[in-house]
Amino acid sequence: MGDVRAGKALVVRGAGRQRPYLRTKNVFDGRIDLSDVLQMPMTDIEFERYRLRHGDVLLNEGQSLDLVGRCAMYRDEHPEPCAVQNQLVRFRTREGVSGSFAAHLFRHCQRIGVFAKIALQTTSVAHLGVSRFAKLLLAWPPELAEQEAIAEALSDADALIESLEQLLAKKRRIKQGAMQELLTGKKRLPGFSGEWKVKQLGDVLRFQVGFPFSSVYFNETGQGIRLVKNRDLKSDDQVFFYSGQFAQEYLVRDGDLLVGMDGDFLSCRWNKGPALLNQRVGKIVARSDLDPVFAYYYLLGSLKDIENATSATTVKHLSHGDIEGIEKTLPTLPEQSAIATILSDLDEEIAALEARLAKASQIKQGMMQELVTGRIRLV
Repeated sequence: MGDVRAGKALVVRGAGRQRPYLRTKNVFDGRIDLSDVLQMPMTDIEFERYRLRHGDVLLNEGQSLDLVGRCAMYRDEHPEPCAVQNQLVRFRTREGVSGSFAAHLFRHCQRIGVFAKIALQTTSVAHLGVSRFAKLLLAWPPELAEQEAIAEALSDADALIESLEQLLAKKRRIKQGAMQELLTGKKRLPGFSGEWKVKQLGDVLRFQVGFPFSSVYFNETGQGIRLVKNRDLKSDDQVFFYSGQFAQEYLVRDGDLLVGMDGDFLSCRWNKGPALLNQRVGKIVARSDLDPVFAYYYLLGSLKDIENATSATTVKHLSHGDIEGIEKTLPTLPEQSAIATILSDLDEEIAALEARLAKASQIKQGMMQELVTGRIRLV
C-alpha cells in the first residue's frame, strides 16, 4: 500500500545546513501544528532521504499508550522544505492508494485502540514500531475511486467541525471582551450613565455555606434528594443522594449561584434540579439591589483573584468572609440586569454552538465507523 519508515534521529553532527523538521509535538489528530518547529543540520543526502512530500501521512511513533499512532496528513503546511524526525512514522502511498483515505483510516485505528494493541510500552512511553506498523493488516477498499470518495466525505465532515470550532472560539473571544468591558464600566450600554458606586459585597449579598449532612444517609441509588458536593460543580461522574431530614434553607434550585470552597473556587449557575447544599459548597444569595445573574459574571474575576492570592500547602479554602468582604464598584440594578441579559445571550449562543459541534463530531465518528470498515459503500 505504501512506503513506511521512521524519520531521522535527532543527532547534531555539525555537517550540512539547518533544516526544519517535524516531531510528535507537531502532529495532532488530523492537524499539523507549526507553532513549535525546530531545526537541525542535515546534509543534502540526509535531507532528501527524510524530506516530507505533500500527501505523506505522519504517525506519532513514541507517545503515551492512548495517543500512540495519532496522525495527520502533511500538505506542505511549512513554508520551507521540511524533514521528519524519528519520533514519527512516515507513510507514503504507492500508485492506486489514496493518502487521504489512509489518514482517515489510521485516525480511526488510533481511536479504537488498534495501534495501542501492537505498541511496545517502555515505562510511560509506548512505541508503535515501524516494522510492527508495516505488518499490520487492515481492510482497504480495492479501488482508488472508492478510497477517494470515502476520504472526501470524511474530509467534508472535518471541515464542518473545524468551521464550528472556529466560530465557537470567536464567540468565546467576543464574550470575554464583553465581560472585560461591561463588568468594569469601561463600556456603558445605551441609556446608562453616571459613576458606579463602591460597595462591600456583604451589603448586597449573603454567602450561605453548605451543611455537613451525615454520610449515613448518602446513597447512589436515587433515594431522597440529590446532594451538591464540590466535585458536582465540575462533572456528574459520581452523584450522591441524601435520604435524611434537612432544613429548607439548604435547598438548591435551578438558577442558584454556587461556589466551590475547596481547591479551585469554581462557580456555576445550578441547572440540575432540586438539590441540597452540602458542606464546602457555598450559595450566593442576592439581596434586592443585586441581580443574581449579573452576580455570577461579576464574581468570576474576584473568585479567581482570591484563589490566586490564597496560599496553601495542600488545598486552598474559601470562606464566606472572603466573598462578603470584597469591595468593588457596582452599577445600578437596571444596568446590572441589562449587562446580565447580554452576557446570558452570549452564553446561550455558545451553548448552542457547543451542542452543534458535539452532534457534528458524533455524526463524523459514526460515518468513519461505517465507511472505513466497509459497512457502507459509496462507490
